[in-house]
Amino acid sequence: MARAALLERLRPGPRLVWRTATVREVVPESARARTLVLDVPGWSGHRAGQHVDIRLTAEDGYQAERSYSIASAPELDAVELTVELVEDGEVSPYLVEEVRPGDVFEVRGPVGGHFTWSAEEGGPLFLVAGGSGLVPLMAMLRHRAARASEAAAHVLVSARSPDDALYRAELDGLGPRAGLHVAWTFTRAAPDGWTGFARRVDAAMLEEAGPPRGAHPRCFVCGPTPFVEEVAGLLVAAGHDPAAIHTERFGPTGTRS
Repeated sequence: MARAALLERLRPGPRLVWRTATVREVVPESARARTLVLDVPGWSGHRAGQHVDIRLTAEDGYQAERSYSIASAPELDAVELTVELVEDGEVSPYLVEEVRPGDVFEVRGPVGGHFTWSAEEGGPLFLVAGGSGLVPLMAMLRHRAARASEAAAHVLVSARSPDDALYRAELDGLGPRAGLHVAWTFTRAAPDGWTGFARRVDAAMLEEAGPPRGAHPRCFVCGPTPFVEEVAGLLVAAGHDPAAIHTERFGPTGTRS
């Protein structure tokens, strides 16, 4: 998932350099998204929640840059990016529809520091995602699994339909299950026989899906700008400490495409 260049984002520092990434594998995630598994020589490692800049260079020298969240846990021996197709986008159509194993492009990173979590920090966590905003949160959950952490983590994912729900099968089986609570809401079309949430995220849903009152979780919210602003506002209204609410967002006027 790409994100807009907003105040929350930490800009690349002078020590970050462009590196050549080679596509090791391409994994379909949905009809509109797929994961690129990259080998990046010289990669320094990352923290769950960080992202990278991607630079594509055309034969005529024209360059386009976008930012995408890292989906993989830091423990993986590759860098995984899950990219969702953006209609009329400049970069995502190439990454989603054309890239094949063996292709190369440039990456720079990892970037970002405020929207990160490590197992050593413990919980509780409240992770709220809108659409492909799940990507950096999935890196946190995969990191939690890799470390066999039982840190309390409540997860709420909003998706338009089952076909748009990234990582749903993986989340259903992700461990350790102790302390992990995953809830989905579908805003346009729910699965057959679905008895869970089927509406936009609201205060009552956050109350039901989140940690118990008094738990004082660190909250991580990621998704489209209106979604993030609405959820962050609801969390503050519910009594969550604003300093414990971390947000990442993307929008049509940002760098996502």
